[in-house]
Amino acid sequence: MARNATRLLIEGRVQGVGYRWWTVEAALRLGLDGWVRNRADGSVEILAIGEPDDIARLAQACRAGPSGAVVRSVKDEAAQDDGSNGFGQRATSRNEN
Repeated sequence: MARNATRLLIEGRVQGVGYRWWTVEAALRLGLDGWVRNRADGSVEILAIGEPDDIARLAQACRAGPSGAVVRSVKDEAAQDDGSNGFGQRATSRNEN
């Protein structure tokens, strides 16, 4: 059965403030699969897989983020389910595509 997947790109002051750790906790509470990683350009990228309403809740929460974060924008786009089970952190992406 196909699962819904969305890629979120969060821009602003979102590195060095616990954003990835906060995202893992938020996604797990919502029962989502996927991952979060920093990007070399200073943004944070999330692949969220699960029910559309739960993904929307995560995207909404990402607009505020953890204390210390200053979120300038949250962009979302449909994505491919990569088969992730659970939700975790990944290494920083050096590829900005």
